[in-house]
Amino acid sequence: MTDAVPMAQGKGLALSPGALAGLKVIDLTRVLGGPYCTMILSDHGAEVVKIEPPQGDEVRDWGPPFVDDSASYFIGVNRNKRSLALDLGKPEGREVLMRLLDGADVLIENYKPGAMEKWGMGYADVLSKRFPKLVHCRVSGFGPDGPLGALPGYDAVIQAMVGLMSINGNDTTGPLRMGTPIVDLATGLYSAIAILMALQERTKSGQGQFLDMSLHDCGMALLHPQAANFFLNDKRPKATGNPHPNISPYSKYRTKTCEIFLAVGNDPTFRKVCKFLSLDGLPDDARFRSNGDRLTNRDTLTEILEARLAAEDGHELCDRLLRAGVPAGPVLHVDEAMAAPHTAHRQMVTELGSYRGLGTPIKMSRTPGGTRAAPPRFNEHGDDILARHGFSAEEVTALKEKGIVVAVRRT
Repeated sequence: MTDAVPMAQGKGLALSPGALAGLKVIDLTRVLGGPYCTMILSDHGAEVVKIEPPQGDEVRDWGPPFVDDSASYFIGVNRNKRSLALDLGKPEGREVLMRLLDGADVLIENYKPGAMEKWGMGYADVLSKRFPKLVHCRVSGFGPDGPLGALPGYDAVIQAMVGLMSINGNDTTGPLRMGTPIVDLATGLYSAIAILMALQERTKSGQGQFLDMSLHDCGMALLHPQAANFFLNDKRPKATGNPHPNISPYSKYRTKTCEIFLAVGNDPTFRKVCKFLSLDGLPDDARFRSNGDRLTNRDTLTEILEARLAAEDGHELCDRLLRAGVPAGPVLHVDEAMAAPHTAHRQMVTELGSYRGLGTPIKMSRTPGGTRAAPPRFNEHGDDILARHGFSAEEVTALKEKGIVVAVRRT
């Protein structure tokens, strides 16, 4: 990947080499948590070499919808990367990987704990000695040890096991899986943070280190404020649906045209919204004077608010409320959110040629990141990656003939 700024027409494109330009990442991850992490890094200039197994990253098949034989699930988290298909099950494939790691800053993988050691590429015994500056990030389900150590973990299963499902939904639904794979995405985010921390520390020590990232830990870290409430009162948190467990009014309400969400976090804001809605007597009502009072009498307050809002145009009302300093917004569907004017202004839909995706939320003044290249086809950059790492044309041909480098996905 070059440092050249893209000249193609599009939206949300990278307009600088990026804050991470010069960083080399070898990415052995598949599915979501790891690829999401490396897309964040690649959005901001890191060169990410995505090494896929002979069968390819399985989420290439997680569709429809598809384009160019890759599903939306793959396309959504793999832009700006370069693909090499390599059979690491063979010793020659692992030798290629070791050559690719020469000069790399980061190795990220999500194999079962112990797999790298079994292959003779464990961090403690091998990689840290051969590549002392390497940051090795491993993403796993539960970590390498403990009662569940080295067992497989998946987003929805972790949501169930750490308590996230128990606080989602309501009395009617029972525990409910969150519609977005929040654990995988959070693990990708936490892993990106951990990698950048380790690289920052390396500037002082000159040494890399091993990062043990697990879906279990990252999912559990999302339990706020429910865990904080439990630690203080020893009561099992309950699923409250849309209402906030600690704040009222902080929920979804019906209007004439749509549902809206009001987020009233303190007494001054409650007084402001009541004045705006000509409900001036509510703040002095003993049932609603404090947040604690409003929580106790939440159902009554909801009835009053929905009766007042029933004749309002929710979209227009939310615009006026926001401009008056009251946090409020219409409940939009995904297609509506993508078409919203502010989404376009913030370049949160990025386009390059036929590729469309979500833009980077990280906005930097001097080194803005963004889209540089569409998600790669399987082994799209294999020959170039190997050539840039010193492999001769004859070596590349031999690797292909032996099935070490794979041009067509194996079934």
